[in-house]
Formats: sequence, structure tokens, C-alpha cells
Amino acid sequence: MHAAVRDSMLKRNHRFFQSAQVIRDSLLVGCAFFIAHHVRFSFPNLLPFGTVSPEQETFWVGMMAVILWPAIGWMSGLYVSRRSRSIAAEVFDVIRVSIVAFVVLVTLTYYIRDERFSRGTLLLWTGFSSVAVGASRAALRIFLRKLRFRGYNLRHVVIVGVGNTARRVWSTIREQQRLGLRLRGFVALDEDQALVGEKVDGVPVLGTVRQLRELVQGTDQVLVALSIEKLGALKEIMGILSQEPVDVRLVPDFYQYATLYGSIDELAGLPIINLQATPLMGWGFVTKRLFDIVVSGIGLVLLAPVLAVVTLWVRLASGGPVLYRQERVGMDGKPFDMFKFRTMRLDAETDGAHRAVPGDPRCTREGVWLRRLSLDELPQLWNVFRGDMSLVGPRPERPCFIEDFKREIPRYGLRHKIKAGITGWAQVNGMRGNTSVEKRIELDLYYIENWSLSLDIKILIRTVLGGFLSPNAY
Repeated sequence: MHAAVRDSMLKRNHRFFQSAQVIRDSLLVGCAFFIAHHVRFSFPNLLPFGTVSPEQETFWVGMMAVILWPAIGWMSGLYVSRRSRSIAAEVFDVIRVSIVAFVVLVTLTYYIRDERFSRGTLLLWTGFSSVAVGASRAALRIFLRKLRFRGYNLRHVVIVGVGNTARRVWSTIREQQRLGLRLRGFVALDEDQALVGEKVDGVPVLGTVRQLRELVQGTDQVLVALSIEKLGALKEIMGILSQEPVDVRLVPDFYQYATLYGSIDELAGLPIINLQATPLMGWGFVTKRLFDIVVSGIGLVLLAPVLAVVTLWVRLASGGPVLYRQERVGMDGKPFDMFKFRTMRLDAETDGAHRAVPGDPRCTREGVWLRRLSLDELPQLWNVFRGDMSLVGPRPERPCFIEDFKREIPRYGLRHKIKAGITGWAQVNGMRGNTSVEKRIELDLYYIENWSLSLDIKILIRTVLGGFLSPNAY
């Protein structure tokens, strides 16, 4: 009873806690500004300056900072209660708010007087406020999680449904105690009335949808977790709950059909669910492309002597063209010419295309070593530089093999949602050469769904330290 009373107090005073957060952040932001100003003008040898900003001007800029920061945080949803948000995500949101506040303050202070207000102070303030607010919010989240583990600050929920979707929701609630959700029980559809009074995964079935109005008394949230075949009951459920003061959330079963970058979005205010979308849009695409241009350009310059030696070696050893131009399929299924140092005899594919195999009889003597050391792949830096490929991504395949793979391997075509790469997550995990295509696709899709610049750098480092010497390189 004591815990229930405390939970009730917490819920009734939600607005109070929200206001307390705004006041706390404002105080921390103000302190950060005060410290930033003194640090900026207390070390003339380390941070040289001409004149110190007037006290009255500094005061008003500081007041602007104290007002702006929480206002921007409020507009960006920083004060909305989201129990499922991770500490890292919240700290990132704090840093983002600090950066936006910095840009706004720099813009506003530009018009205060002819001589600009100290940009050094504002830059230090951005860093100090990010650390102070981020640390305080992280500490509060850790404290609240400990409270929830002890049975306080909980939200009581019921799950409508008794099928696999409902059981997955219960499994998540049980495993993620930090969410602070306590399940009272399941509510079955009328057709599952026989389960009332029984237990599903150790949790009682309280009743059916007909008794839903009585069953949700004293409940904070209702999680509707029905299979896609039974969503027709949603109209009846919402007809009952629309008169009750509870939060209702739908756990969509159709996420099982989400193949790549499934998410919730909106179209001119109309909510839509993405079951399959193109990744690396916007700044992610720009960042990856800039990274490719810089690194491939530097690589072409630094590796020029190696490229020259290999060129001379291939020319003298076997004659004929040094480079091998081969059609491959890249992003959006568009073909392009991929360059490699030639490792096979000139007549190697007169009888058609074949996949590489260990001890490939088509290889020249120097070609065996070029493949083993992966030196034959170096000309693809030019493909990367001009935009046909990326440094990291799924390896491109030949058109003659792709149609067979699409028929045999589900989701194979999704790997063409991004640019092909010289190396990739599959390659650094041993999936080179004549290895399992299914496992390779699984690793490629993992990379696409979890892309980040740091992951690209990790893959490149692993490639340089060992990936080039893979035993499956032939």
C-alpha cells in the first residue's frame, strides 16, 4: 500500500517534476555560463583576449542563455517522459540542445553591439552546459531505475491479447525492469474466453474485452498486442477505452514484415509505418560520401608506389592488359565497371563466367599472390573516389549470378540499398570467396541496419590488420 500511495503521488505531481527539471537545468546552464565567462578571461596566456565583455552585457547574455536553453529543450521534447529512452540517447539530446542554443545565442549577440560578444565564452558555455546537464540527467535516471527495481515509481499496465505478440511484450517488460512497468495481467478477446482464470507465461488472464472497462480501473497503460489477423477487434477495444483515463498503445504485429529500416513516420500529418526504406539518407549519406572521397583520395596518393610496382609486375609476368574491368551491380541495382588488377589468363572466361574456387586453375602465377594478399582489389579505390562504390559496404556481385541469388535467398535484393564496398562486415568476419551466401547476406543486412561512421572505421581497421590476409581470399 505504501508503494501504491507513493506511485499515486508521483503521477499526480508529474507537472511538478517536469517544472523541477526545467528549474534544475536553468540553474545548471546559468552556472555553466558564469564558469565559462571566468575561465575565458582568467587565463590571458592560454586564452588571449583584447577586452573583457562589460558586466551588464555579460549579465543579459547570461540571462538569454538561461531562458533559451530550456526553451529549446522543451520544444525538442527533452522534458517529455520517455522511460524507454537510454541514458546515452538522453545525453546526446542534451548535447544537441546545447549546440542549437549556441548557434541561436551567437546569432542574437551579433546584433547587441558593434564588437561581437566573446565567442570563446559561448563555446566554453556549450561544453560546460552539456556536461553539467547531461551528468545530472544521467544521475537522475540511474536513481529512478534503482527506485523502480525496489518497486517504486511504477506504471501499472494490462496487455490486451494472449498470443505470441502479447507474450513478446510481457517478455520485454520482464527483462527490462528499468522501464518501471508492472503487468497486472492479460485481457483475452471474447473468442479466447476459455483462457480466463488461467495463466499465460505465469501471468493471469483477468477477463475478456467485454469486462475491459472494469479491468482497467487503477491501470495507467493498456498495451494492445494482437496478431494482424485479430486487429479487427481494435474498434471495439477503442470504443470502450475512449471513455477511460488510461494511455493506450498499440504494439503492431506487422513489424514482422519490416525488412529494412522499419520505422514510424508521417506524410503531411498522416502517420505511416515504413516496412522497408532506403538507409543512409540526409547527413548520413553526405558523411559517408565525404569520408569515402577523403580516404580513397589519400589512399591513391600513398599507395601510388605499390600500384606502380604491381602494374609493372603484371605487365612483365604475363603481358596483356594490367587492369581487369568487370561489370558488377551496385546501389539501386545499377551496373558499373569495377576495376581490379588482372589475376587470370586472357582466355579465362571464354566459356562463360564462373565463381572463384580454391586453387583456381584460371589464375596466373602472380595472380595467385595478388589474390592472397588482396592487392588485386586496390584499383577499386578509383571506383570509390568517383562514386561507383564505397570503402565499406556489401561486396558487389556479377549480374549473371544475382537473379539466381534473388530467387534462392530471401531479402538478397536489400543489399543494393546502399553502395557496394571494397570491404565489409561480412568480409572481416571471414565471409570471403566461396563461402555461405546466406550468412554473407545476413551480415551485410546487419551492417546496413546498424551503419555508423565508427562502424566503417572499425571495419577498415580490421581489414588492414587482417582482413586482407583472409584464408578465403582466392
